[in-house]
Amino acid sequence: MSEQPEKETAGAGVEEQKPAPKNEEVKENGTGDAAAPATEAETKETPPPKEMRAVVLTGFGGLKSVKILKKPEPTLSEGELLIRVKACGLNFQDLMLRQGAIDSPPKCPFIMGFECAGEIEQIGEGVEGFAVGDRVVALPEYRAWAELVAVPAKYAYKLPEGLSFLDAVTITMNYTVAHALLFEIAGIGEGKSILVHSVGGGVGQAVAQLAKTVPNVIVFGVCSKSKHESLQAAGAPVDRLLDRTSDYAAEVRKQQPEGVDIVLDCLCGEECQRGYSLLKPMGRYVLYGSSNVVTGETKSFFSAARAWWQVDKISPLKLFDDNRTIAGFNLRRLMFQQNGEGFVRDTIQKCSPCFNKERSSLYSIQHGH
Repeated sequence: MSEQPEKETAGAGVEEQKPAPKNEEVKENGTGDAAAPATEAETKETPPPKEMRAVVLTGFGGLKSVKILKKPEPTLSEGELLIRVKACGLNFQDLMLRQGAIDSPPKCPFIMGFECAGEIEQIGEGVEGFAVGDRVVALPEYRAWAELVAVPAKYAYKLPEGLSFLDAVTITMNYTVAHALLFEIAGIGEGKSILVHSVGGGVGQAVAQLAKTVPNVIVFGVCSKSKHESLQAAGAPVDRLLDRTSDYAAEVRKQQPEGVDIVLDCLCGEECQRGYSLLKPMGRYVLYGSSNVVTGETKSFFSAARAWWQVDKISPLKLFDDNRTIAGFNLRRLMFQQNGEGFVRDTIQKCSPCFNKERSSLYSIQHGH
């Protein structure tokens, strides 16, 4: 990083004043008095602010609105860390943001990105527990896709030794969401069965892997047919892969006539009723996304209205009679609007076995550990 030029200092001696030439024009400052001569510091041009490269969304919609632009480097506020970004995470939340399909998005243009990893370059006032040079992963609200990002320290987490920056942004958000869904909300236990939508995505694969840390759990995974082959080749721990365009509910019933214990839905819309109808007594349906509100490259008000209309309005009395539970999980709202950063930090600690050199040792993750 280049340094700003230092300001020149005045010499110790006092220069002898000379009378101004008679024909020299005397400038006024607007009050009728002669303006004081400008000092050397005032006449010297202020250096331009340092710039960095960043991924900027110039308007909601398709990829043509995503630009790599020069932006001013961020300045630190109290309680923040300045991170030199080495790797960025790309999550489905970023796609929803690009399309304007999340609640209360910022005005364009703005720097995108909810996940990054890098090294701390500066520490703001009041920050404890971090040092310059620490390797961290961070979950800021936007601005992660840049060479530098200023992040509140409460949203940054130290990396274990040996974990690469790239692995950090592959694991952190996906496994945090998956762990919260399975162990904190759905209450997965031995011998349970689970149906997870979008099992080919980052969170879906994390759910399947973490679910298999519990003995005798059966995983049904729903995703596009085009992803089945790659999931099978990668050895994804899914007991039965189902095509999302098929009558997957009937396929589940063939395997388990009584239904499943847990449904994890990131689609919403008509999938809500299908998922709820598959639940056993004492089963739990958890909504953690609403991708069905998006059609094409932007949020569709028609799709949003249709998705809302297709969701049955289930009363507490019906839940009481059916012995079923409906729940939801929104990581972004929990962190940035509901003061849930402590819960997120604890969940990342519980996922710590994912962060060691032997990342195949996922079996060591148990409920609450």
